Amino acid sequence: MSKNQVNRIWPMVTSAIFGFIIAVIIFMPEAYSKNKNIYKILKNKIMVMQQIISYVDHFYFDAVDMDKIMDGAFHGLMEELDPHSTYIPAKEQENIDELFRGNFQGIGIEFDVLHGYITVISPVPDSPSDYAGLQSGDRIVAINGEDAYKITKDEVVKKLRGRKGTKVDISVQRIGQEEPFDVTIIRDDIPIYSVGAATMLDEDTGYILLRRFSATTIDEVNKAIDKLDKQNFKKLIFDLRGNSGGYLEQAAAVSNLFISTKDTLVYTKGKISDSNQAFISDPKKGRDDFSLIVLINRGSASASEIVSGAVQDLDRGLIVGETSFGKGLVQRQLPLEGGSAIRITMARYYTPSGRLIQRPYEEGDDLTYYKELYANDRESMLDSLRKLRPQYKTRNGRTVYGGGGITPDKYIPYKSKLTKETQKLLRNPERPIFNFSSSYATQNDLGYESFTRFKKNWEVNQAIYSQFLDYLDSDSISFIADSLEMDRTFINNRIKSEIAGTIWGKDESASIRLALDNQVSEALKYFNEANAFLGYRN
Repeated sequence: MSKNQVNRIWPMVTSAIFGFIIAVIIFMPEAYSKNKNIYKILKNKIMVMQQIISYVDHFYFDAVDMDKIMDGAFHGLMEELDPHSTYIPAKEQENIDELFRGNFQGIGIEFDVLHGYITVISPVPDSPSDYAGLQSGDRIVAINGEDAYKITKDEVVKKLRGRKGTKVDISVQRIGQEEPFDVTIIRDDIPIYSVGAATMLDEDTGYILLRRFSATTIDEVNKAIDKLDKQNFKKLIFDLRGNSGGYLEQAAAVSNLFISTKDTLVYTKGKISDSNQAFISDPKKGRDDFSLIVLINRGSASASEIVSGAVQDLDRGLIVGETSFGKGLVQRQLPLEGGSAIRITMARYYTPSGRLIQRPYEEGDDLTYYKELYANDRESMLDSLRKLRPQYKTRNGRTVYGGGGITPDKYIPYKSKLTKETQKLLRNPERPIFNFSSSYATQNDLGYESFTRFKKNWEVNQAIYSQFLDYLDSDSISFIADSLEMDRTFINNRIKSEIAGTIWGKDESASIRLALDNQVSEALKYFNEANAFLGYRN
């Protein structure tokens, strides 16, 4: 091995050693109380650690960022456990806390920096920005009297977020108005919504998209169902695609919404008694007056699998889509000095039938674990191994499988065959489709006060599509017209969706966009089978 190779590897080696030593020191009191042999090992490792620090300080050829090295070391230690035990640096922990706490303090906008300007994608519903009348497409050109042109996203967050009750002055340039206008906004608690959309797909079918399981999830889902109740829904697609999980308690609570009998929803088993829990449904909180389809994919993990597993095992509804992630481990987050934390696996969880759906993994081999998840032939590979997986029975005797995620009752792969030109357009950081659509919606009277009539009757005609191409050309966005023409249906749908979002909101935008979602369209065909589950419970 060359000297250069040694120099490159040495920091990683020391990181791994440091990580192990310091992590075990953290746990030393607990470890000593349970295993005296561990304490003897620790004494020796502490001496080794002191030697290593001394050698690195004296001999290492370059300056050492000890904070960076130690963070890497801690990551290395946790990677030697299971794929879901991890170290979280202090800088990341605050963002994670916000995400799962369900709120932060600020003005409440979803934004992007487009053409150098802070552009409002949408105001957060019931936020200070919403009350102040900000609209999709608005540009914030100044903050507290300072020009905001070419500001970075991090700077936007620093300037617009702040303590509840404090004020911020912004200048807004609105499409169709020559001069900017000033708005004073009082900061407040801003919700981070778990429910991404709640809308009607047709006269009878409701749709709810759930993005995560945070502290506010059960309240949000209840509100979403109440909204659909007012529209007399009789069938529901509950979309958990891409939902990577969150709070166990929230998963149990959401599961309970669909279960009107007293049943075990999920239970956990671990090494210590505190890890052993059973979540039992309360019949008063559950409903069985609508048929249910739960939509999952390989990105549906943990809490999402708890919900879909309970629905499947208790024969409440039909699971449709792709085999889920396969995460059957429960983590507990423990704080560390300086604001960092570790998330450590403390138990396995089991669905009502008693199955563990955790995918196999090799300790310390996270790469293979995640690589398998994104294999193109994943579904066929899982299907070929199905006979080797442990089998369980649902309440009414259907066979379900453990050891590799939730296998859907109806497999529907996601299909998208967009040209490279269209994909490039979607990836453009300036969001040309949004910019064009929000501008069009602001500057034109479409003649529809009702979203229902707009959805049914309004279409992107040739003149509007040509305007869109002219916009791309005027904005110096290169494109190949013939390639875009091949995806004309998709582009027209996306323009219509963005216009609906600008005028009515995210739920209406989703309602239009879902028309081209093949998994949703195919799922609608299986409600006769989903309806049959209601008969089991009567």
